[in-house]
Amino acid sequence: MTAEERKVILASSAGTVFEWYDFYLAGSLAANIAQTFVPGTNDTAKFIFVLFGFAAGFAVRPFGALFFGRLGDMIGRKYTFLVTMTIMGLATFVVGLLPSYESIGYAAPVAFITCRLAQGLALGGEYGGAATYVAEHSPANRRGFYTSWIQTTATVGLFLSLIVILTLRLSMTPEAFAAWGWRVPFLVSIVLLAVSIWIRLQLQESPAFQKMKAEGTNSKAPLTEAFGRWENAKIGIIALLGGTAGQAVVWYTGQFYALFFLTQTLKVDGTTANLLIAGSLLVGTGGFIFFGWLSDKIGRKPILLAGCLIAAVTYFPLFHQLAQIANPKLLSATENVKIVLTGDPAECSLLFDPVGVRTFTKPCDVVRRNLATNSMHYELVPGATGSELKATLNGADVPVADKTGAALVAAGNAAGYPKAGDASILKTPSIGEMFGSSRALSAAGILLILVIFVTMVYGPIAAMLVELFPTRIRYTGMSLPYHIGNGWFGGFLPPTAFAIVASTGNIFSGLWYPIIIALMTFVIGLIFLPETKNRDIYAND
Repeated sequence: MTAEERKVILASSAGTVFEWYDFYLAGSLAANIAQTFVPGTNDTAKFIFVLFGFAAGFAVRPFGALFFGRLGDMIGRKYTFLVTMTIMGLATFVVGLLPSYESIGYAAPVAFITCRLAQGLALGGEYGGAATYVAEHSPANRRGFYTSWIQTTATVGLFLSLIVILTLRLSMTPEAFAAWGWRVPFLVSIVLLAVSIWIRLQLQESPAFQKMKAEGTNSKAPLTEAFGRWENAKIGIIALLGGTAGQAVVWYTGQFYALFFLTQTLKVDGTTANLLIAGSLLVGTGGFIFFGWLSDKIGRKPILLAGCLIAAVTYFPLFHQLAQIANPKLLSATENVKIVLTGDPAECSLLFDPVGVRTFTKPCDVVRRNLATNSMHYELVPGATGSELKATLNGADVPVADKTGAALVAAGNAAGYPKAGDASILKTPSIGEMFGSSRALSAAGILLILVIFVTMVYGPIAAMLVELFPTRIRYTGMSLPYHIGNGWFGGFLPPTAFAIVASTGNIFSGLWYPIIIALMTFVIGLIFLPETKNRDIYAND
């Protein structure tokens, strides 16, 4: 690898670090963000706000892909992803400066959501530009290896965010962190932005784009050509359903949903959960490079599809074992404490709220969501039409007259469901103690397996997407399936999984979503997805 090639990879990767750095800041600091921008003490309202903040950023990513992808195919890769990185970095920085609800009222949450929208739009153009730029600078037989370095930036961004957050948490009081310390990780992103812009300004346009422009074969209407012509549109559909959809759910399950499951379902404290995730990522990150390199030898398709299949087959036993290690009392309670709800089916909704804007007021819905939030299993039995909701715990009636389920949750705790902070839950006050604990090491081992699945599906994906589309529409063509896959299929995984858990009454049932999508991608990819590793990406047809 030459010095110029190393600089291309470094400069292209710097912007995608922002993507994941900000994403994990918003996730890890969700409680602080909600406390700052949402009034009152209603935890449900705060949780909905956090979900909506995530959804807003993810929902607009495909639109950013269309807008900036078109620019990238018309005016060049370099200048387009320079603009997207600047927008993304400034939006992240501004979050750290936003006034609280107490200062400016409802303008505060609106401003936060606006920043998330700006980040989402910019991200829609960032990844496609970076992947295209690196691939078009790569030797033909090393595109998987070169582009896999971009894939590591997802983990670098996460790891960087965890280091900053943990350093701050350990260096100040919880009160100081809640008051102002949580803003610091957003503010320090301006340093990364400045360095990234400086590096990117020194780069030249990609050879493939320069060749296309010199020959006058660039597209005048990339959107129409990429998605208005069936021969190109079908490639985008195959790339989405037979590639990026499965890649996305495996990626989000192995990293973000694993963190969500640890903290929200198993009630592991945030510091311990973040240390476990960070440790598994530190060990597993080399897998991106390995599988990118391997895809240059045996192909992109077998590695991607194998990752989807293996993940789908093993998710249930792995997450079950993670629960056994991290919160054994919870797992025992799910087997020994039997909660049964009986109610009119017409009064029990499907609790699907992917963008966090629905308001649930029916007792059946409120009680089920409350049980799910407290990680309690239940069985829903159809009652007579017009009947009121009733509940039993191990055969004994429990009142739900308050229509919130508070009494039922309290009864569940008394029967054996542990509360957050219970002595039996995996915890560690220091890094040294964590790595000296067999429970912590066992949990980290399971998380490492999940990370390996992530590296299998994510390592080769950039090279594959670049090789699927001709130069004239490459930026546009690859960006849309990538961001629909990762922005919608992957980005909506946590709220979708929570809705499944709340609707079924089983803390593991949310895994059905990534399992079904991963299996869908395996089947469609096996039948329709072509192998691309030997394609000439300078060909413009």
